[in-house]
Amino acid sequence: LAAKVTPMSPAEGFAANLVTTILVGAASFAALPVSTTHVSTGAIVGIGVRRGAGFIRWKTVGEMATAWLVTIPAAALVAAAALTLIPGR
Repeated sequence: LAAKVTPMSPAEGFAANLVTTILVGAASFAALPVSTTHVSTGAIVGIGVRRGAGFIRWKTVGEMATAWLVTIPAAALVAAAALTLIPGR
């Protein structure tokens, strides 16, 4: 994921993974649903922003955001279609 969003050193990769671990762990402890992928992506983009916004491949970030926005309604439509096909409901 990181190589496609922004270049980073091993230390920066470790920092992004550490932040992801802490945030997902804290959310789990608080029983809050979070996406590990979203948190990790945010940490990686944060590393890129720290280096300078020009280091981020914004097209890739935009493609990921679009995929995230499309996934929820698409999953809802597939679930609704599957539910109508289940007999005895």
